[in-house]
Amino acid sequence: MAHPSITCPNCGQPTDARYGSCLWCGAALSRPAGAVRRVLSSASGPGSAINGIIAANVVFYLLSLFLSKRTGLEGGLFGFLSPDQNSLFLLGATGTVPVFEMGRFWTLISASYLHGGLLHILFNMMALRQIGPWVSAEFGTSRMFVIYTASGVAGYVASCFAGIPFTIGASASVCGLIGALFYFGKSRGGNYGAAVSREVSGWLISLVVFGLIMPGINNWGHGGGIMGGIIAAKILGYRERSRESAAHHAIAIVCLVATLAVLAWAAFLSLAYRFL
Repeated sequence: MAHPSITCPNCGQPTDARYGSCLWCGAALSRPAGAVRRVLSSASGPGSAINGIIAANVVFYLLSLFLSKRTGLEGGLFGFLSPDQNSLFLLGATGTVPVFEMGRFWTLISASYLHGGLLHILFNMMALRQIGPWVSAEFGTSRMFVIYTASGVAGYVASCFAGIPFTIGASASVCGLIGALFYFGKSRGGNYGAAVSREVSGWLISLVVFGLIMPGINNWGHGGGIMGGIIAAKILGYRERSRESAAHHAIAIVCLVATLAVLAWAAFLSLAYRFL
């Protein structure tokens, strides 16, 4: 859930709008709760960038199932509704084989929109739905999408140099959003910044533990995504220090056009191979 900040009318410091008093000076906040709810809903409401990202992931997951020859409950619970490797490769899975051996560098973007099963996409989209609006509230929608895109690429570049032959999933991008929030909390400071850092640190620890316990987890992608998110957040800045500028919007448009072009190309190639 997004945690928007407002300016305290008494001390002038930015503080967490969810609380009835300023976290810096303790003064009562006059902003009504209804206004806070409107901020939260605007960050995560219908038509937002988050919903667009989720829709793209769902469409490409369904397309991978359509192109796949695998059906049913093959592979147990984690294999339920799992597309085969051939369909994922056609749609833009990345790794050392597609990138270094075949020169499919565009897969560094497309892989973030592919998933290996129902639980895979469900967990990633639930995490995105929780974290994405928070990042949008603190950084702005344009900067959030730039961080999401850049983190995915960073995670998969790290995967390639780590020798991962074949990998997919939105988790590298989602980890980038977590990294951005971690940077925000450390950079902002204060009670609110410390609270953000503590919560995000818990997520980071959970990611490490989960990656060590569960087989098949791309820890290099997670780590690269986190570092990409931290670096991108530091370069782009956040709302309390600088408003979103025309340059931020322009970079976001470039990321959007590149993503749409790559996904369209991946869909065309896969459908052409399947039916022509």
